[in-house]
This record gives sequence, C-alpha cells and structure tokens, in this order.
Amino acid sequence: MLSWALTFLVIALIAAILGFGGVAGTAVGIAKILFVVFIVLFLISLLAGRRSLRI
Repeated sequence: MLSWALTFLVIALIAAILGFGGVAGTAVGIAKILFVVFIVLFLISLLAGRRSLRI
C-alpha cells in the first residue's frame, strides 16, 4: 500500500514538473488517501499483534 502511495506521489511530481496541473492534483489526492489508509491499517495491525494470545 505504501509503495502505491509513493508511486502516485512520483507521478504527481513528474506531472507537476511537466505542467499537467490536473493530473498532478489527482495523483496527489490519490497518494494522500492511500497513505492514510496505509497508516490506519498499520496501526490496526500493531494493536492486533499486541493483543494476540501467547501460550
């Protein structure tokens, strides 16, 4: 998930350098959403890992 966010961020940077503002804005929006989803899933997995039953 994090790799997809970084990919869209790179696409946004390249599009911004080349002057494609609409494409850059869309790619940044997608990258932000994917990054937030990654952080949420990462935190959930951390909390779930701590609550695992150890025998």
